[in-house]
Amino acid sequence: MVMRFASLGSGSKGNCSIVEFDGTTILIDCGFGARAACDRLELLGKSPSEISAILVTHEHSDHWKGVEALSSKYNIPVYLSAGTFRARNMSAVSDSYIIIDSHNDFTVGSLSITPVPVPHDAFEPLQFVVFSRHHRLGFLTDLGHYTSHVVSLYNGCDALLLETNYDDDMLACGPYPQFLKERVSGPFGHLSNHQASDLLRKLDLSRMQFLLAGHVSGKNNHTERVLEALSADVIGSIPLCIVGQAGVTPWFELV
Repeated sequence: MVMRFASLGSGSKGNCSIVEFDGTTILIDCGFGARAACDRLELLGKSPSEISAILVTHEHSDHWKGVEALSSKYNIPVYLSAGTFRARNMSAVSDSYIIIDSHNDFTVGSLSITPVPVPHDAFEPLQFVVFSRHHRLGFLTDLGHYTSHVVSLYNGCDALLLETNYDDDMLACGPYPQFLKERVSGPFGHLSNHQASDLLRKLDLSRMQFLLAGHVSGKNNHTERVLEALSADVIGSIPLCIVGQAGVTPWFELV
């Protein structure tokens, strides 16, 4: 069986990715409304009734917006941290909402998942590394800085969706008020192009087949700035896709 993945969109107005392997299909976040998420799934030839689980990184609306409606309508289990559960004022644990240990692996069908605690301004934010029998697929956005723990867990990925949220100069000179600039660029904010590039230089990229740059700010970044930061001397000949907000990516198949 082929492991494949796609992005339904990534940015400040909504984030959602899909992973499929051997009869198991999961979403990472659902930051679009349920109707919009279903429309985007349809573009990829998928139905919400085929979703095995939704993995939630944290409670912010651009990652959560459609989670409850999609889970309720299609009886999809939701995996999330205890902090995210509390932050969303969920009344009780049920079969639909499964609280995971942020420091222990778990499985959904044919997929194994490693949750990765990250520094972000949320209650208990996570990112995820997803494993099939032969491949390692990383999702890493919404963190103000990378840690040694992050480096160790994202080494040797076959594909990675990595945050490149802002360009330092564009953020400094951009329209955000000062407090918001400090939040975005702070230790619990988002990764800049420079930080993403620096992280990639520390990772073992020898297995990587695809690199996706995600959560790109519409006001504080630009495609050209991302391409400059993730140049060939950083990523070599690895195919790079900059993920936008407007539409879905094609499927990426890992071989």
